[in-house]
Amino acid sequence: MAGGVTGGSAEGWSKRFEEGLHPVIERFNASISFDITLLQEDLDGSIAHARMLGECGVISLEEAAQLEGGLEKIRSEAAAGEFQPGLVDEDVHFAVERRLIALLGPVGKKLHTGRSRNDQVGTDLRLWLRRRLDDLDCELERFQHALLTQAESHRQTLIPGYTHLQRAQPLCLAHHLLAYIEMIQRDRDRLKDVRGRVNISPLGAAALAGTSVPIDRKNTAAALGFECIYANSLDAVSDRDFAVEYTAAASLVMVHLSRLAEEVIFWASEEFAFVRLSDRCATGSSLMPQKKNPDVPELVRGKCGRVFGHLQGLLTMIKGLPLAYNKDFQEDKEALFDTVCTTKDCVEAMSILMEQGLEFCSERLAAAVESDFSNATDVADYLVAKGVPFREAYQLVGAVVKRCLDEGILLCDLSLEQWQEFHSAIAEDLHEALAPKRVVAVRISEGGTGFDRVEEQLRHWRSRLDSGLS
Repeated sequence: MAGGVTGGSAEGWSKRFEEGLHPVIERFNASISFDITLLQEDLDGSIAHARMLGECGVISLEEAAQLEGGLEKIRSEAAAGEFQPGLVDEDVHFAVERRLIALLGPVGKKLHTGRSRNDQVGTDLRLWLRRRLDDLDCELERFQHALLTQAESHRQTLIPGYTHLQRAQPLCLAHHLLAYIEMIQRDRDRLKDVRGRVNISPLGAAALAGTSVPIDRKNTAAALGFECIYANSLDAVSDRDFAVEYTAAASLVMVHLSRLAEEVIFWASEEFAFVRLSDRCATGSSLMPQKKNPDVPELVRGKCGRVFGHLQGLLTMIKGLPLAYNKDFQEDKEALFDTVCTTKDCVEAMSILMEQGLEFCSERLAAAVESDFSNATDVADYLVAKGVPFREAYQLVGAVVKRCLDEGILLCDLSLEQWQEFHSAIAEDLHEALAPKRVVAVRISEGGTGFDRVEEQLRHWRSRLDSGLS
C-alpha cells in the first residue's frame, strides 16, 4: 500500500489538519469496535451534560431539549439496529456527535461545549462499570445462596479435612461450604468499596485543566448518580485506579472460585468419589464413552489466567504515564470489559453447578472419614484431659500411629489393652472419643466445625442473606 494513500477525512479535527489518516493507522487508532459497548452510558452522560448547559444558560433551554431529543433518537435507532457506526467514526463519542449533527444540524455541534473526550470517556467508563458492579454483586449473592442451600442439606454430613492435601481432621461438610460463603462475602465487601471510588464524576474536567465555560459539575454529577466530583482536573482525566482496583477485586473472586473448582474436580474423580456430577453440568469424551468430565470447574480454573493477565496489563499500561490523558488509556477498555464478562460468567456457572450440577455422596464421605488417622489429634486431646502434657501426648500418639501403620490397622482397631500398653490413663471411653461424629462435635470453639457452631453459622447466614443485608 502506498504511503501517500489516506483513509478517513480530516474533518473531525481542527483546520490544522489537511489530510486524513493512513488507512492502516486509521484502523490502528480506532476504538469504535469495542467502545461501542459504552453507547448507552455515552448517551446518558451527554443528556445530563446538555441539560446542565441549558440550566446554566450556556445554551438555551430549547437547544438543550433538542439535544436531548436527538440523543434519545440515537438510542432508539441503536435499539432498532439502525445506528451502526464504522471505522470513520473512530470512537463511540465521535459516532454519537456525528449522528447528532446529522439529525439536528448546527444545534448538534453545541453538545461538546465545556467538555472533552477525555472527561467524557472517563464518565462513560465509570457509569458502565458501576452498573456491572451491581450486577456482579447480585450474582455473588446468588452463589452464596447456592452454597448455603447445599450446606443446610449437609448439617450432619462429614468430609475429610486436609492440610498439605493430606488427611488432617474430619469436618462437617456444611462447615467446609460455609468457608466459601465467607470468602465470597469478603469479595462483595471489596467490590462495594471499589464502587465508592468508581462513583466519582470526572465530567467537566475537560481535556485536563477544566474549562472557562460556566458549567456546573455538581449538577451533572447528581443527575448521573455520582456521589461527588473529582477535586483535581488532572487527576480526573488520568485516573484509572478504579479499573485496576476492580480487576484486582475480580481476580480475588476468581481465586476463590478456582479454589472451589479445584476441590470439585478432585471430589468428582474416581479416586475421591465424594460428588456425582449431573448431566446438566458435565460433558463426555469424544472417544471414551464412560467419561463424565467436570468442564465447568475446569473452565473456571482456566479462565483465572485471563483475569490475572488483565490486571497485570492494566498495571503495566498505567505505570509510566505522565499527567494527564494519554492514548494508552484506550487499552483499558478491552481488558476491563473482558474481566467484567469473564468474572460474571464464572460466578453464574459456579452457582448453577452448586444449584443443580453436583450431588454429594454421603455414604462415600462417611466411609472416607472412618478409614484414616484423622482422629489422631483427638487421642492427644483425650490424654491432655487426663493430665498428660500435650507434647508428651503428641509423641505417644505418633508412636501409636506408627504401630498401626506397621500392622495395617486403624486406631479404632486397637483393643483397650493395646492402648493401655502406651499409657495407663487410657480407659474404655477412648473409643467413643474417636468416633468421627464425636471428633467433629467436640470442636466447639468459635468458628469451629462442631455441629452446634455450624448451626449458629447456618442460621446467621440464612438470616443475613434472606434479609438482603449482606
